[in-house]
Amino acid sequence: MLDYFVIVSQQVLILFILIAVGFICGKIKLIDDYVAKKLTDIILMIAMPCVIVNAFQREFNPEMLVNLLITAVCAVAIHIVTIVIASLVFRDKDEGRKKVLRFGTIFSNCAFMSIPLQEAVLGSEGVFYGAIFIGVFNLFSWTYGLVLMSGDKKQMSVKKLVANPGILGVVIGVILFICSITLPAIIGEPIRYLGTLNTPVPMLIIGFYLSQVNFVDVFAEKKNYVASIIRLLLIPIIALGVMYLCGIRGTMLVSIVISASAPVAASCTMFATKYGGDTMLSVRLVALSTVISVVTMPLVVALANSLSV
Repeated sequence: MLDYFVIVSQQVLILFILIAVGFICGKIKLIDDYVAKKLTDIILMIAMPCVIVNAFQREFNPEMLVNLLITAVCAVAIHIVTIVIASLVFRDKDEGRKKVLRFGTIFSNCAFMSIPLQEAVLGSEGVFYGAIFIGVFNLFSWTYGLVLMSGDKKQMSVKKLVANPGILGVVIGVILFICSITLPAIIGEPIRYLGTLNTPVPMLIIGFYLSQVNFVDVFAEKKNYVASIIRLLLIPIIALGVMYLCGIRGTMLVSIVISASAPVAASCTMFATKYGGDTMLSVRLVALSTVISVVTMPLVVALANSLSV
């Protein structure tokens, strides 16, 4: 377990070095808000779908299909349990604060933080399961998450779900996987190259946003600690325990735990800004959980690996 903890810690540290570069770029104005938003669009609309499609480029076998379905069920269960916990814990009278605390607790940064770590530690099979988790994440964030932040069920639409790049990537990837279709090199290689953007660029973006917050305020907000502990420790440990008792082992177990143990999703700030949540609270929550995750993710993932055999 100690050896694996060191390996995961090294990988997390590498990601945080990239975040530090983004932080410096933000401080010296090499990256500004406009650039960060455009880079985010590139990642969400191009790089992330490419990573997902590439993850499904593997020879079809029935066992992997069953594992795909198990991963989807686990991801759905994790989100439902977290919704219940967040609803019970956060009952602030201030609607703007309550929205952010609940959203931040429920939704992990499973795309920006988890996929690079899954690829580094588990390889393509880890990304395969991580991509399924992202699909479920997008499904919940653009339905329940959207209604939670906006307070308006009319905001939900099939069009928004169908047009979501993360969901599209999963749908295309699953079809290619089930039909055993291998993309020709002239298409597959550009997809693979674009997918490699998904490790460094999101870290630069996270670093930039961290450079914009006052860390005195970040560490002063008590309820952010509660949300971070639930997000970074309670949820992944509950998920790990239940999956272990259900007989789930190996790469699938570790990959799901990595997705569940990631810090607060960067989309928390995006939704808060657009739908009247407490934007500064969301920025501080994302920052705090990201900083704490440098310690919690290696611990939780190492524990998962020790139980995965």
